[in-house]
This record gives sequence, C-alpha cells and structure tokens, in this order.
Amino acid sequence: MAKVPSCLHPDPGRSTPLAPPVENVPTDMVGKHCILELYNCDSSRLDDEAFLRSAITSAAKRAGATLLNLITHRFEPQGVTGLALLAESHISIHTWPESGYAAVDVFTCGDHTMPEKACAVLSEELGSTRQSLRSFRRRTPSAIADSQREPVLI
Repeated sequence: MAKVPSCLHPDPGRSTPLAPPVENVPTDMVGKHCILELYNCDSSRLDDEAFLRSAITSAAKRAGATLLNLITHRFEPQGVTGLALLAESHISIHTWPESGYAAVDVFTCGDHTMPEKACAVLSEELGSTRQSLRSFRRRTPSAIADSQREPVLI
C-alpha cells in the first residue's frame, strides 16, 4: 500500500487529468454557514481570553450545538483567536481590540442547530453596535449526493 502524504491539499501533485466537471446542482442541505463581522465592540472584551471562551461556549449552547473542544490563544500585545469544535462543525472568532472589530464564522450541519442564534449571542456579549451577517446554506451537489465515495490511493 502506497504511503499517502499528510498535507492539507486534497489532491496534491495529481498526475492524471481531472474528471470532466459535473453538474453542481444543489440537492440536500448539509448545513448553514454564517459569516459575521462585528464593529464598535467593547475593546476590553475583545482582548479578554477568558471572557471570549465563556461567550463562545454560550453561543454554542444557544445555537443548540454540542461543544466538543474549545481552543483559544491571546496574542501580544492584543487580540484573541478562538476555535470551538462542535459535533455539528465549528465556531471561530478573531478579534482586533485596537479597532473594536471581530470576525466570526459559524458553520453547523443538520437541521437542529441555529447558527444565527450563536451570532446574536456573540454580538450581544461583545457589545457590538454595528454588525454585518451573511448566511448561506451548504448543499450536497447532486452528482455526489447518492454516490458512494472512496478515497483515491496514490
């Protein structure tokens, strides 16, 4: 069995041509993805790692998601990045206290979660006075929806 290199690209160095493109018509929704930008936030909250851990945990709970793990990192001189691994996918946040800004990403799979509620919690907790929320549904392309997929061994 050939050793598969560990890397982030799904098909690095592919030597054979790709299959012709398939129709990418959506069928089944697999989840909802929210991109949230928060402006004019409380700078002290954006720089408080413990506060953000609590806010992310509350956001996951309010969304109806299952929190599996939470990792955060505080930067010097300021700013925090947080990533919540959910059974349903993830919540991430990156903060810029010097600008009162936070970039948030919430993706949840299935139909029992409400990522917009997680966004509302984070907006409220961070004291944002202006928000930009874009959300869209993630869907399975019809070409792969019912097919059995196998990894390609190199």
